[in-house]
Amino acid sequence: TTPLAISLLLFNNLNIFIAICEICLGRNIAYIQRDYQKLLAKYKGNEWGACIAYLTMPLTIRQLFDGKVWSKMWSTYALYDPSYQNHESFGFFIDFGNGLSTIPPSILVNVAIVQGSKEGLVSPLWVGCVGLAMYWQVMYGTIIYVLSFVFNRRYEGKSLLEVCLFVGVSNSLWFIFPTVGIYACVCMLRDGNMDVFQGP
Repeated sequence: TTPLAISLLLFNNLNIFIAICEICLGRNIAYIQRDYQKLLAKYKGNEWGACIAYLTMPLTIRQLFDGKVWSKMWSTYALYDPSYQNHESFGFFIDFGNGLSTIPPSILVNVAIVQGSKEGLVSPLWVGCVGLAMYWQVMYGTIIYVLSFVFNRRYEGKSLLEVCLFVGVSNSLWFIFPTVGIYACVCMLRDGNMDVFQGP
């Protein structure tokens, strides 16, 4: 297994987790809007404090399976970008759409990486086409989202460190790793095999 394969496995599984959270975003938008208003009243000017409170809140086993707990991720992030509590915005719909559409392709590519060397289990043509579409979708969505964030000056009133950590770093993962994924998919389509995932 190559570093490329390991990096895509890690990213694909992270993407599956985030996709589940994005489904929670769509299903619980009314709750997110209410929670956002509460957080705004409590943490306006101290958005960093809201993030720390969310990341360090104690959880029971039952709460780990509660969609509203994961939805608080979005009401907290909305302190940096209010579009995430607005169901009419691009940010809301690109993430909800990614949540609904990227879990099966992520699993397919994972199967190709782990079991792809077994003859006939998955087709490099199928994996290459589906993977290419998925990685381009999430990368393009990220690019447009970041441009929207900057164009609408949503960084105003926030420190450079906060914007870099909570917007820059998190979104950069959905640019860097999809680029690697696109490369792998192009190799599969060009070579007609999945050797790109295998070591020398």
